[in-house]
Amino acid sequence: MAMVNYTTTRYFVLEGVSSDPQLQLFLFVIFLLIYLLTVVGNGAIMVVTRADPHLHTPMYFFLFHLSFLDICYSSVTVPKMLQNLLAGKKNISLPGCIAQMTLILLMACTEVFMLSAMAYDRYAAICKPLYYVRIMNKQVCMRLVGGAWLISILHSLTNTAPVLQLHFCGHKELNNFSCELPSLLEASCAGTFISKMTFLTSAMIVSSTSLSINLVSYICIISSILRIRSGEGRGKAFSTCSSHLTVVLLCYGAAFARYLRPNSASSVVLDRLFTVQYSILMPMLNPIIYSLRNKDVKAALGKLLGEMKGI
Repeated sequence: MAMVNYTTTRYFVLEGVSSDPQLQLFLFVIFLLIYLLTVVGNGAIMVVTRADPHLHTPMYFFLFHLSFLDICYSSVTVPKMLQNLLAGKKNISLPGCIAQMTLILLMACTEVFMLSAMAYDRYAAICKPLYYVRIMNKQVCMRLVGGAWLISILHSLTNTAPVLQLHFCGHKELNNFSCELPSLLEASCAGTFISKMTFLTSAMIVSSTSLSINLVSYICIISSILRIRSGEGRGKAFSTCSSHLTVVLLCYGAAFARYLRPNSASSVVLDRLFTVQYSILMPMLNPIIYSLRNKDVKAALGKLLGEMKGI
């Protein structure tokens, strides 16, 4: 039997956001500023939710973990991107690429279920106000966060295992700035059927479960708000979940546009733009959305800044 001579790929070339060399320094500055804003903004949310006793509630417990996730999610891709932009080389080793893919799957899935936990919290607060303290006690909150991480670890490892069996040869370019699973599968020279089916099945289970939780929660929330007679009461009730609803719509909108549009609408440029939106811009926007649309967070931030000035 004739042996096929494969040249094993030991590294990949990340195409990046743009291949124009004149834009590299400009893009480096832009994404560095975005990353710094992400870390500072989410770090500030984490500090104020722990420092202010008024924010020691389930809602801000989840917000603390969401901010931590946003820092981790952004840190998985942006530092490597900045390094490539500054050095002019866009290489990433095969083990480093698979590790990045695994962490992207982990962080993205955890964030999706964290948003679902926050939707359930808002449902309990608005639809079951008399039982809220009992429903959303400390143990329940910790189990929801722990469950989000556990499911995401299983999701990540389930998708990573088939990729470890793939053979990469010849084709070294990835049409993205990070090692996302679809980009890695395109670079494989071996059969990817199992990997594709595993990813499709797990993604459908994760997205349908989390989306169902959000939809059911907000259907109940909107129904309860509409039954409130006073306009002031409806506005106050809606304001408690408007920030979360905005984040959910942005998150699912970008993810669905990236992965669920038909192949005929496939575009490398669009894929990169959607990836930038949900993996780089969203972690930066989350603390802005929550701080601008939440009086408690703004008050806590103002108090913290005032204390820092007085030191």
